[in-house]
Amino acid sequence: MAGLEGKVAFITGAARGQGRAEAVRLAADGADILGIDICEDIASMDYPNATLAELEETKSLVEAQGRKCFVSKADTRDLAGLQRAFDEGLSFLGRVDIVIANAGIVRLSDADPADDVAVWRDIVDVNLTGTWNTVNVALPTLRSQGTGGVIVITSSSAGLRATPMLRTGAVAYTSTKTALVGLMKQLAGALAPESIRVNTVHPTGVATGMTMNAAMGKLFEAAARGEEPGMATMQNALPIEILQPEDIANAVAFLVSDQAAYITGTALPVDAGFCIR
Repeated sequence: MAGLEGKVAFITGAARGQGRAEAVRLAADGADILGIDICEDIASMDYPNATLAELEETKSLVEAQGRKCFVSKADTRDLAGLQRAFDEGLSFLGRVDIVIANAGIVRLSDADPADDVAVWRDIVDVNLTGTWNTVNVALPTLRSQGTGGVIVITSSSAGLRATPMLRTGAVAYTSTKTALVGLMKQLAGALAPESIRVNTVHPTGVATGMTMNAAMGKLFEAAARGEEPGMATMQNALPIEILQPEDIANAVAFLVSDQAAYITGTALPVDAGFCIR
C-alpha cells in the first residue's frame, strides 16, 4: 500500500514492537519517520523497556526502505522534553502529517502493596497523559499546515472488553485503554472540520517486549495450572495465540492511507475475535 510519499509520521514507542513495525511499514509506503522512545526502564513495571540501541536499529531499518528518519530519546510523560524532541525532528524532516500515539505500558503481576500508587500513576501517566502529550505537541503543526492529517492512538482489546482482575496494574491498564477511546472521539469530532482524522486500534496480545518477557510468562504458566482465572479468559476466538507487530502495522497503514479517507472516530479491533468471546 503506497501513497505516503512526501508525508512524515511521528511515532512514539518506536524502538521495538508495534512502534518499530509501524515505522518500517509506513516507510515502505513512502513516509519519512520521526520516532521517539523512552529507552529506559520504569521502576514500577516488571519488564524491561526498549534500549537506545534498539531505537537506532529502527532508524536503520527505516533508512533501508530509502526514507529519512529522525529518532530521539524522549519520555511521553515529560511534555517539555517531548516537545523538544518533536521540534528537533520537525526541523529535520520539515512537516508532520501522521501521528501514531503508540507508547504504552502494563503491569499484570503482583506488586508490593506499597508500590500500588506508583504502578497506578505510571500507567496512567504513560498510557493516557503520555498520549495526550503526544497529540498536544504535534497538533499545532497538523493544524497550521492546513492539509489535514491522521492521528492513530494505540488502545487495546482491554479498551473494549475488561479482564476480571483486581491487581492495580490490570485495573489501571484497562482504565487507561478505555479512556483513550473517549479521547479519540473527542478529538475526532473537534478536528473533523479541519480534515484531521482520529481513530484507535485495539490489539489483542501481540508478540512484543510487553508480552514476551519472564513476568508475563510466569502469569500464563500460573493460568495453565488454574491459578490465574483472569488470565485464562485472555483467549482469541480465531485459532491463533498471539499476533505479530506487523499485523497491527498493517491495520495502522490502512487507517493512515487515502483508502481510509472517510474513517474517523472509529475504534478498530485487531483482536482475532478476542472481544467476541
